[in-house]
Amino acid sequence: MNEVKCECGHINPQGTILCESCGRVLEDKEKEKQLVDMRYEGSARRSQTYNKTIIDKIWNFFSSVKVGVWLIIILLVASSLGTIFPQEMYIPPVMPAWEYYEEQYGWLGKLYYDLGFHNLYSSWWYLLLIAALGISLVIASLDRVVPLYRSLKNQRVSRHESFLKRQRMFSTSDAVLTDEAVGKIKENLTKKRYKLREENGDILAEKNRFSRWGPYVNHLGLIIFLIGGMLRFVPGMYVDEILWLREGETKAIPGTEGRYYLENNQFIFEVYDKDKDEEVFQDAINKAGTVVKNYQTDATLYQRQGEIVPGEKPELEKIRDQAIQVNKPLKIDGFALYQVDYKLDEMSKMAFKLENKETGDQFGDVTVDLYDPEMKYDLGKGYKVEVMSYFPDFEFNEDGEPATKSRIPNNPAFIFKMFTPENTEGEVSFVAIRQNLEPLGENDYKMTFAGIETKNVTALTVRKDHTLWIIGLGGLIFMIGVIQGAYWNHRRVWLRRINNQVWTAAHTNKNWHGLKRELEDVFSDSGIAAPEDQVAEEKKE
Repeated sequence: MNEVKCECGHINPQGTILCESCGRVLEDKEKEKQLVDMRYEGSARRSQTYNKTIIDKIWNFFSSVKVGVWLIIILLVASSLGTIFPQEMYIPPVMPAWEYYEEQYGWLGKLYYDLGFHNLYSSWWYLLLIAALGISLVIASLDRVVPLYRSLKNQRVSRHESFLKRQRMFSTSDAVLTDEAVGKIKENLTKKRYKLREENGDILAEKNRFSRWGPYVNHLGLIIFLIGGMLRFVPGMYVDEILWLREGETKAIPGTEGRYYLENNQFIFEVYDKDKDEEVFQDAINKAGTVVKNYQTDATLYQRQGEIVPGEKPELEKIRDQAIQVNKPLKIDGFALYQVDYKLDEMSKMAFKLENKETGDQFGDVTVDLYDPEMKYDLGKGYKVEVMSYFPDFEFNEDGEPATKSRIPNNPAFIFKMFTPENTEGEVSFVAIRQNLEPLGENDYKMTFAGIETKNVTALTVRKDHTLWIIGLGGLIFMIGVIQGAYWNHRRVWLRRINNQVWTAAHTNKNWHGLKRELEDVFSDSGIAAPEDQVAEEKKE
């Protein structure tokens, strides 16, 4: 980096407008009558100095505030697209995602899925946008905070005349700066919590310099927050999944890589009784009809022993029994299982009997497990039944053919083939709830409904979050930066003797009216004129 040497002897980086030491104007001679830009103390910023190499161009691109704002706008728009329809992780596991979106939301749902918005927040382009915003925050902060810090650290007490008279608040006084007046001003400044520095009879009073770092503390908090958000997509750092578990069923807990299993012993659903429970619930019961008292899953937690062998049931060791209730989760190894949903009386098994239509005689029982049906049932003495087709959630498709909407047995239907001694080739029957059809002609036998078995189903949210403390830390640092920059302001006051005059100047990064009132108190009864707001004076003229 080329350097520029000021008349005071201080060496400044190329591109510096105001000398970091004395404040003398190094550039823009034709604008000497204008007020100096004190946003970055006139220091040289890398993005405004170099634009030759590819690194310079990348740095300059990401250091732009406009680029950062556009990245935020694009992220907000993209994030809003992910809320139009539920993300895939939140839809019921009843059918493939592409089928669910099209069935529930029509062609818009299909388009939503085809564009990849169903897994928006884990998509590569969304993560790339977050990374780009993080890079922009880092580069924009470094581009500004480093030269600002260097300028504030190197500033001298005695500042150049051009620096003082081009401050927004400036005045001159022909009064003599006596020791008594100096003592009075210093005492008042000290009461206002200014830190004083003196050099050759000149004075620099400064306070709240730390407030200048508020925006960069904001940036640091946002960067940490974004890192925490991106870490949620690293395996093992974040889990938020739904586990549907039927009574008597044992499944591996999602996210544990098969280390832990959970068995649903019983799901309990209790409501308040209008006659027995406390009067406090009577109004609610009268209005709503039913007020839930308790959702509870009586569960058993297991740990797998040994390795998983394909095709074999894992060897499980019981850890403990626990009742999982709302706000009373089961916790293990950083995982927490919360009670979030349920389904009562879901069909589990259906029983049928093979019956002679003419005589009414019945031949054996056929009990079909609706989640894992057998294909053949031998009833003995030449009677047997085969399941040709099974439709757990029956409907007729667009072609008028039997189909299923999902794998959940909400409306089970079967196509049976019945073999009897009289008809060894078999008869075909279509059986659904309140339907018994004979698609290939009239049969001698039929499948008669004989009963149904139901089970309650519980839904548990499985959560694990190792990123929460990082996100919380980022949010805390961000708020510290907001408070730091919002409730304090950096104020400086300069006093210098020049040609038998006393020059006074002052600067603040905001709240000029408050600084003006403060300086009126500082310079009162000292005989020295307080700095006046040159902008306000120009407006009066």
